[in-house]
Amino acid sequence: MAKQKTDVRQGTLALMVLKTLEVLGPLHGYGIARRIERISGDLLAVNQGTLYPVLLRLEQENAIASDWGASENNRRARFYRLTREGRKRLRAETEGWEQTAAIIGRFFEVKAEDFS
Repeated sequence: MAKQKTDVRQGTLALMVLKTLEVLGPLHGYGIARRIERISGDLLAVNQGTLYPVLLRLEQENAIASDWGASENNRRARFYRLTREGRKRLRAETEGWEQTAAIIGRFFEVKAEDFS
């Protein structure tokens, strides 16, 4: 049975882009999308129409910067890289997501007898 891909949840794509660039270094948009899908175990689908506005916003916020270069198949492509501001943002957002995940995890562990 084939895995069904789901769309990336609102608000998480920017974090995934920042983390992907931190781990893998500069990548073009298509490469970022494919890496995010691969890291998710092919459970997420990254729509190009969603990714490029996020890249533009991150660049306007100075979290990433871009330069033109040649892709693997020798096509002109815009390569994105993490900036110092992007590293700071990634650290802050990671802490926030880890705290949120811990809180949600507590709700999945709670039992009725915990309130007796």
